[in-house]
Amino acid sequence: MVTLFGVVTVIFLLFNVLPGDPARMMLDQNENSEQLARIRKNLGLDKPVFTQYVYYLNDLSPISFHSNDAENYTHLAPNKYQVAAKINLGAGNLALKAPYLRESFQKNGKKVSQIIADTLPNTIILAFSAIIIAVIIGIALGIVSALYKNTWLDKTIAVISTLGMSVPSFFAAILFAFVFGYLLHETTGLNMSGSLVEVDDFGEGKHLAWKNLILPAVVLGIRPLGVVIQLMRNSLLEVLSFDYIRTAKAKGLSNKQIVLKHALKNALNPVVTALSGWFASMLAGAVFVEFIFGWNGLGKEIVDALNTLDLPVIMGAVLIIATTFIIINILVDIIYAYLDPKIKLE
Repeated sequence: MVTLFGVVTVIFLLFNVLPGDPARMMLDQNENSEQLARIRKNLGLDKPVFTQYVYYLNDLSPISFHSNDAENYTHLAPNKYQVAAKINLGAGNLALKAPYLRESFQKNGKKVSQIIADTLPNTIILAFSAIIIAVIIGIALGIVSALYKNTWLDKTIAVISTLGMSVPSFFAAILFAFVFGYLLHETTGLNMSGSLVEVDDFGEGKHLAWKNLILPAVVLGIRPLGVVIQLMRNSLLEVLSFDYIRTAKAKGLSNKQIVLKHALKNALNPVVTALSGWFASMLAGAVFVEFIFGWNGLGKEIVDALNTLDLPVIMGAVLIIATTFIIINILVDIIYAYLDPKIKLE
């Protein structure tokens, strides 16, 4: 909870010192002093920074206080807040509500929560696909590398994993889009850009285009793939040197039985720990990949919001990513305790 509060504070302070006037950007060329004053009041931008910060915390908190004054920013307007229950306190109301991420400056007042709800599922699908690719291929290659230690096969896999960790995602995205989506398009059937949902060529409806997931998922999974290979190899080699493994060998068990039944579970600990951070970082790292491939996810939405200084969208997206990171770390601690009996949950 303290970590989340710190994240909220940093996000607010960071994006409220950016240059530019959101009210002026909303009006574009049609601005006048009266309209600017009205918009600033509606958005709470006419208040001191500390007051705006209190308003922001009040909007995000599931239990919040709201004024009865219809002119006050905190007024419990039904078009702003989704209220589950409220208690009348005379001067105001204490409400139980969904966190309010505010409204977009640029999309005709569309709620940020709705924008995130429309784009986050695509990013989650992309991140999960990349993780699955990294886990399946990475664990398999890591095991092979450990079993054939110091051979040409081990060295070849080491080169592949090093390249995977070294290549920036945006460069790999451009390279893969050009090679597999343009030069080899006739062979692969893949496109340089495209999202999960596409409109029919005749405008008759929408359909799922799963092939558009292949290239961005592979590109996004390259870096964690390299990490998983190295972690799996080193961890498995360490586990294979333990006494209970030598005992299993003395009993006549095959290498396959020893790896799959005895060594693999304990060797997965560092891999699971690393993947926790990678999945959360993928939600942020997908920004470049989504933008290059035209994948309509949260990352592409962040780029668009940065270009137009749509602060509520940027702040809401960063807050969701940070919250996801915290939740994933908690879940990984639980999984880690299951994989390693020596660790006790408190």
